[in-house]
Amino acid sequence: MKSEGEVSRVILATYGDFNLGIADPEALKTYIAAQRESGTYLSVLGFGRGNLDDAVMQALAQNGNGTAAYIDTLNEARKVLVDQLVGTFYPIANNVKIQVEWNPAEVAEYRLIGYETRALAREDFNNDRVDAGDIGAGTAVTAIYAITAPGSAALLNDPLRYQTEPATGAGGELGYLRIRDMAPGQGISRLQETAILAGDAEPSDDARFAVAIAGLGQLLSGARYTADWGWDQAIEMALAARGADEFGYRIEAVNLMRMAQSPAGK
Repeated sequence: MKSEGEVSRVILATYGDFNLGIADPEALKTYIAAQRESGTYLSVLGFGRGNLDDAVMQALAQNGNGTAAYIDTLNEARKVLVDQLVGTFYPIANNVKIQVEWNPAEVAEYRLIGYETRALAREDFNNDRVDAGDIGAGTAVTAIYAITAPGSAALLNDPLRYQTEPATGAGGELGYLRIRDMAPGQGISRLQETAILAGDAEPSDDARFAVAIAGLGQLLSGARYTADWGWDQAIEMALAARGADEFGYRIEAVNLMRMAQSPAGK
């Protein structure tokens, strides 16, 4: 059902209990990866609660070059299947790999927030046989790092005895960004790279709202590194960065944050 160089997509709507056909998750991932190589991608929509296995859904979608979404309301169904349809189901870049090298003269410590299930070994960045994520049409990917400057009181680690001397003369570079990706239907990646420069520009509403949501994730998972930054600060930042919010998704997120903050949410 596809022409040369095109991809087709299977959309699996499931309550998550795989008990017919190939039921073993590992065997399913192997089968789906083989279909992916032939140009047939898989996206997974989860429904229901009791038997739903989100980890399996995410793993299947990742192996199928697709996305996983949990549909709990009509609004969420509209978001995934109408408002975000093009970005969800029409890829413009496959096997997207992102690598950031921080300049030790400017950044003493760093931590990537999220992407635990997408992490790759350093040597896999240049290996086109190692699968990675995909980006759909009209979408953007945000990676948030918590970074600490040399000499900061917020440093968590003691200095290393045998560390390399910090780089000098980098011209104000915070780090260096490398991106590899493939066009759909192609098998050889292309490399793009650029320096990450320190700047004084104010972050956009999108960036600040993303930080608020990342903070929500940190608070829900134990808040090991948030210090005195808590629910009030996360909600305040999210409200200030709502922007136009044409479909009401951001205020919905704020309301969920308020519920999580409440005694019932805790």
